[in-house]
Amino acid sequence: MNDRAPRFLIVRLGSLGDVIHAIPAAAALIHHDREARVDWIVDPRYVELVQRVERIGHVIPFDTRQGWGTLVAMARRLRGERYDAVIDLQGLIKSAVLARIAGARRTIGFTRAHLREPLARLFYAEMHDPGDVVHVIDKGLALTRALGVHDMTVRFPLDVPPRATPDSYVLINPGAAWPNKRWPPDRFGALAAAIRERHGLRSLVLWGPGEEAAASAVVASSRGAAERAPATSITDILAIAKGASLMVSGDTGPLHIAGAVGTPIVALFGPTRAERNGPWSPADISISRFDRCVCHYERRCRRDRPCIDDITVDEVVAAVERRVAAR
Repeated sequence: MNDRAPRFLIVRLGSLGDVIHAIPAAAALIHHDREARVDWIVDPRYVELVQRVERIGHVIPFDTRQGWGTLVAMARRLRGERYDAVIDLQGLIKSAVLARIAGARRTIGFTRAHLREPLARLFYAEMHDPGDVVHVIDKGLALTRALGVHDMTVRFPLDVPPRATPDSYVLINPGAAWPNKRWPPDRFGALAAAIRERHGLRSLVLWGPGEEAAASAVVASSRGAAERAPATSITDILAIAKGASLMVSGDTGPLHIAGAVGTPIVALFGPTRAERNGPWSPADISISRFDRCVCHYERRCRRDRPCIDDITVDEVVAAVERRVAAR
C-alpha cells in the first residue's frame, strides 16, 4: 500500500503576471492537504517569485527559449518524482507537453473553450470546465476542484521582505511588454504632480529592462514630484509594492505583484479585459478602454493610436481620489 503524501505539479511557465495569477491555485492545493507536496515548473526568470510562495515544494526551471533539446532530461527528472497529478494552468501546447511528459497518473487541463491553443487538449488525460468564472485567478482555482479542492478563497501566501523605507510614496509603473498597454509617460508625470499637490506624496517610478527612457520621461514631466527607482529584482518589487500607499500602472507584472501583496491599485487597461486580467480586490479601481478597442489582446495597435491613450489625466486623478478615500 502506498501511504506517502500526494505529490502535485503545476505547470505555469510565464509571463510574470500569469505566474502571479496562478499562485492562488497552488495555495489552494497546499491549504487543502497540509501533507501534500506541490511543485511548480516555471520559466527561469520567475523562479525567484515562485520560491517566495510559502510551503511550495520544488521550483523547477525550464526555458523554452533555449529549444527543446533538454526535454528528454526534463522528462526523466519529472518522472522520477512520481507525481500523482499534474495541472496545466497555461493552456498552451508547450505547457501541455511538459505536463504530459511528467508521467503522472493524472494530467489535468482546461476544456477546449478555455485553452489558448486548443490542440493542447490532445496531451491531457482529463479536461475540466471552470464554469462561468471570468478572472484567470478563478479559472485556475476552479481547475483544482478536479483534485478535491472546494475552498476557492484567493490566497497569496508570499514571503515578502520588509520595506526599505518608512516614508510614504506612490508607485508608478509606466512600462509594459506590449506597446499597446503603455499609457504615455508625460501623463504619468502630470499624474505624479497632481498626487503631490493633493496628497503630499512623492512618486517612485519603476522600470525594467529597456524602460529607463520611459521612467526618465515620467520624472522629467512630473515637476519634481517623481523620482526614478533603482534597478529592481522581483523580490525588490515585492518589498517596494508592499510599502507603497498606492500603485498606478497598466496591465503588467508589477501591477499584479502589487495586487498580490495588498497594495491599493488604480489600473489602466486598453486591449486587455480588466475583469479577466485586472485587480481582484473590490476596492481597487480599473479604468478601461477595452470596449472601444479594436485590437483585443494584440501587442500593437492597428489604429493610429492605442486606445489606452484615450484615458485622460483628469480621469486617473479622480480614480486616485476615490481609491485613496476607500482606503
